[in-house]
Amino acid sequence: MDSRERTFTTLAMAEPDRVPVDFWSSRGLERSLGISGPGAREAFLDAHDVDLRYIEGPRYTGPPLRAWPDGSAEDIWGVVRVTKSVPVAYGREDYREVGVSPLAACSTVDDVESYDRWPSPDWFDYSGIAEQCEEIREKGRVVVFVGDRLNRVAQLKPAMYLRGVEQILLDMALQPELVEAIIGKIRTFYTAYLERILDAAQGKLDIVLTGDDFGSQKGPLISPAMWTRYVGEGFEQYVSLAKQAGVRVAHHTCGSVRPIIPLMMERGLDILQSLQPEAANMDPSSLKAEHGDSLAFHGGISIQQTLPRGSPDDVRREVASVIAALGHGGGYIVCTSHNIQADTPPANVSALLRAYHELGAY
Repeated sequence: MDSRERTFTTLAMAEPDRVPVDFWSSRGLERSLGISGPGAREAFLDAHDVDLRYIEGPRYTGPPLRAWPDGSAEDIWGVVRVTKSVPVAYGREDYREVGVSPLAACSTVDDVESYDRWPSPDWFDYSGIAEQCEEIREKGRVVVFVGDRLNRVAQLKPAMYLRGVEQILLDMALQPELVEAIIGKIRTFYTAYLERILDAAQGKLDIVLTGDDFGSQKGPLISPAMWTRYVGEGFEQYVSLAKQAGVRVAHHTCGSVRPIIPLMMERGLDILQSLQPEAANMDPSSLKAEHGDSLAFHGGISIQQTLPRGSPDDVRREVASVIAALGHGGGYIVCTSHNIQADTPPANVSALLRAYHELGAY
């Protein structure tokens, strides 16, 4: 089987020749592994027979984004971010932290409506998307669109950036009309943005990966009732747009989200990512038993404990355990729970990729 046959077989809840493989890594890890220069990442993925590949997507052509001498810069939402460079065991990681949430002080729906930095889908050039997809398909790989971390089809995370994490969660209880106005603006943008991406792909895109973190490590960030009220409709709209274009939908959420999984499934979700093993009530075996007949899973290998702190043998044991829990009957794409970072020994990355192939055969 090639990557496409393998992945589509597993998404049909049947067993292919082996478990499909994906690889998520930070730029810091790639530096520590010596993956640099044009084509280096693609060559690395080919060398390890990774099945899923991610297109760049539309190119930003909108108004210039402001930047300041201290290195802070704004994103498309007008959120000001500061880059923090953090030394870690095998190099460094650069993180773009929120410095200013521009809607933090707003108090009325009129304040939200009058905000002058709402992005437009017209700020992007979508013309290269079909070619990006075709290049991946020609290699027999699976085409995925996810966007970048600051522009990923979502609802709650942009609201957190714009308003502040704590404040938007308080607003859900105290100022629901404000939340609905903010998320309504976000949803309007991403609905049009996603529709244009799907149109531009000309039927060559396989998976859309949306991304909103709905959980902490101890439980959901919002209740199922609040999820339904504030993001349920938008989640369904995003899924519906993709399905109308013949595209499967995966959703990335960190944390403990067990009570929200059925709500996402009711709205047509195909693949749940990331299965963070340290999060409460996210045991792979019980998730597979409860939902594995109709929901595929992606992720599950720890980037918090096993990869950075374990040995190569520990990594191998974890891969074996997670594949045993999730792989039977198909419906699983093996990957880490998030981007592997540069606190991870290179030997553990090598052990991980070997284990995927040596232990993933059916």
